[in-house]
Amino acid sequence: MIDRYTLPEMGGIWTDEARYRKWLAVEIAVCEVLSRRKEIPERSCLNIKKKADINVKRIEAIEEKTKHDVIAFKQCVDGYIGKDSIYFHRGLTSSDVLDTGLALQLRAAADIIIRDVKKTIAILKRKTKQYKDLPMMGRTHGVHAEPITFGLKLAVWWKEMERNLIRMERAREIISYGKISGAVGTFSNIDPAIEAEVCKKLGLKNAPVSNQIIQRDRHAEYLSVIAIIGSSLDKFATEIRHLQRTEVYEAEEPFAKGQKGSSAMPHKRNPITCERISGLARILRANAITGYENIALWHERDISHSSVERVTLPDSTILLDYMLNKFNWLMDNLNVYPENMLANLNKMQGLMYSQKVRIALTNKGMLYDRAYKLVQDSAMRVWKKEGSFRELLLKDKRVCKLLTEKELDACFDMGAYLKNVKKIFKRLGV
Repeated sequence: MIDRYTLPEMGGIWTDEARYRKWLAVEIAVCEVLSRRKEIPERSCLNIKKKADINVKRIEAIEEKTKHDVIAFKQCVDGYIGKDSIYFHRGLTSSDVLDTGLALQLRAAADIIIRDVKKTIAILKRKTKQYKDLPMMGRTHGVHAEPITFGLKLAVWWKEMERNLIRMERAREIISYGKISGAVGTFSNIDPAIEAEVCKKLGLKNAPVSNQIIQRDRHAEYLSVIAIIGSSLDKFATEIRHLQRTEVYEAEEPFAKGQKGSSAMPHKRNPITCERISGLARILRANAITGYENIALWHERDISHSSVERVTLPDSTILLDYMLNKFNWLMDNLNVYPENMLANLNKMQGLMYSQKVRIALTNKGMLYDRAYKLVQDSAMRVWKKEGSFRELLLKDKRVCKLLTEKELDACFDMGAYLKNVKKIFKRLGV
């Protein structure tokens, strides 16, 4: 991933240096277990642990000739170890090292994402509490529907991120599996007990059964969860973008002192962070598709998945980390405009209470279809700017025959309308 979207901690997991260090950790763990089992000399294991090291440039130079990254890695490490290198990589195949090391990287990346998501949840919960009583227009199809509160909108996001946390924690568990089963997974040159012990040393579980690789449904699930979380952020960002539109202007992403919105128009304040989040979410969804494609490999394995994962796994974790951090900053500093929310509530002159009026009429015995048509008649006249909804209803003899002015006014009571919203927040504990 380009530096523009890479935060240092997450980016550090995916450097060449970090990758080879994970491979080395797997190899040394194998040597330690072999030594404990008296399958290699203890002094040789101690020597390997003391001397084993990597040099990225040296590995790259060797790989230019061998065309094989793990062999290049081993030859580089062998040069540091010396004669005891005969015990290094004993009984293993490349994917034992590659896939177990990759599991360590993906687990570390998941830990960062989980931490980010927990911050998102905390911010959204706090903002939900702050704005739980702030009324605003609810919209369906982009059109005014009925009143909600801004806190209710944020509560939906908060609970969605809690589900995403559960998903990510499960994805972490699913991906935290290693294998030390050798070529085609038959343990032909290494005892199965070694696999379990090595994985335990590394904080992983060992795959119950594998062929030459860890099965890619695990990685597909991991990428899918990342795509879902990214899509949630896309959803939230899209809503803020709509709320920032000049015609709405109920909320706005932060605009820093000295920031410029347009090279041509000095007045512009554009939702660029939200748009960036929405754009990057498309990459996460596309990368998830590659995870599905990687599940079907030939026989006991091929390496058509390998080239893909070198791009998609680092890029997806790096991007989601960046997106979560940007969204958390955005929500922490979100500009909210209650006066514009109130103005928009009043814009349609009471149409948002149409359902209340219809129910009041049916409570007086009017049939549903008749009540609906009667209320709709007045509502359509409001759209034509013939008057306010309340005024037109009061002029309708069919309404006044069943509802007194006081009963009609009760339908236009915002507090009464939103009284049950308070019960939602009580249920949520805010």
